[in-house]
Amino acid sequence: MIVMENELSPSALPDLTPVQETIFNTLKESPTDYRYRNLGELKYELKIRERIIANAKQLNESDAKFSAFEHSNFNSAFWLKTPYGYTLKESKLPSDAIEDIFTNSSAYSFECVTSIVLIYYKSILDTITTRNFNQLFSPLIVWGHNFNDHLGMVTYKGLDYIPGDVYYFFNPDFEDPIWMGENSVFIKEDQYFGHGVGLVTHDEMIEALNTLRKKDAKESAYLLNQVTRLKFSELYRYA
Repeated sequence: MIVMENELSPSALPDLTPVQETIFNTLKESPTDYRYRNLGELKYELKIRERIIANAKQLNESDAKFSAFEHSNFNSAFWLKTPYGYTLKESKLPSDAIEDIFTNSSAYSFECVTSIVLIYYKSILDTITTRNFNQLFSPLIVWGHNFNDHLGMVTYKGLDYIPGDVYYFFNPDFEDPIWMGENSVFIKEDQYFGHGVGLVTHDEMIEALNTLRKKDAKESAYLLNQVTRLKFSELYRYA
């Protein structure tokens, strides 16, 4: 349920898009308490969750490929490859570099953790000022769990199925470590986006991962009981 600190929790909000309305109703009907300091903070979360969903769909439709780090590629006009990931060239703006990934996607290849980080960066860029984005995320590094400190992500136990959440499908009998699991954006009821797998249902995600297990594998892939989210309330300060 939605809990406001200093005012009554709203039963409805005007001027929401259909996606925002769905997110709002899911938060409101959840058995988990979602606490906000004010309506602006709640509306910001609805907006950035909507962008996470939209950017996940855009990445699904893009020409970006799936690859391990040793075979990966980022547009060399913006990025330098290091042992720890891709760092932004000093002459380039973080906002321009993130936009390039989504507009020039054929120049990029990466794995699923990186895809989530890139979706997060783009969704933040879409919902705060460009000036604040460039100040927050400079210097910029991207790969897997290596990212700028201001990209605050938290992981909780439990599955609440709020659109825009990130879930992890674990594949315990993987053959190649890159397919140990799949980080995925929860789009809507029984629809997930995972880079390298696509826009699929829960069962289709399991089936895809089960084709990537070692010989004589015995344990099926499954959805972990955890959720990852951005620290929306901290980002709201820069909106």
